[in-house]
Amino acid sequence: MAPVVVLVGAPGCGKTTVGRALANTLGVEFRDTDIDIEQLAGKPIPEIFIDEGEAHFRTLERAAVAAALASGTGVLALGGGAVLAEETRAALVGHRVVYLSVELPDAVKRVGLGAGRPLLAINPRATLKHLLDQRRPLYTEVATETVVTDGKAPAQVVTEVAAVLPR
Repeated sequence: MAPVVVLVGAPGCGKTTVGRALANTLGVEFRDTDIDIEQLAGKPIPEIFIDEGEAHFRTLERAAVAAALASGTGVLALGGGAVLAEETRAALVGHRVVYLSVELPDAVKRVGLGAGRPLLAINPRATLKHLLDQRRPLYTEVATETVVTDGKAPAQVVTEVAAVLPR
């Protein structure tokens, strides 16, 4: 078993919004590893960051991604930082991975001031720019396809993602 498609990208690219709509369009389940992590930890991600730190969160994230890749059958959305782990990038080899790219202006509009996003709590715009610059090469590395999301409604992105999937 493997996911139909794995969505990766920076905060604000639309992984969850597009993922849910795409799963609905395809008639498959939607799974978000951030939700898996929250269920496993019994608390929201910001609390994990505060209580146990980012390193602990990343450990939970690697395990959640590995489990989801092994058992998922629908649309899988990974957290924005999941690709930082070399083992996660290696695990994505052989999967259909769509990178939902977003540039800084659209990402800032979509994430607002970072509420509920621990890495964006301080100076969200500068931090988001740094995250985009740091992670873009990793998203590109793991992607089998890239769909640009800037200036597009979620429905349009869903259509474009569905178009690159095998029939």
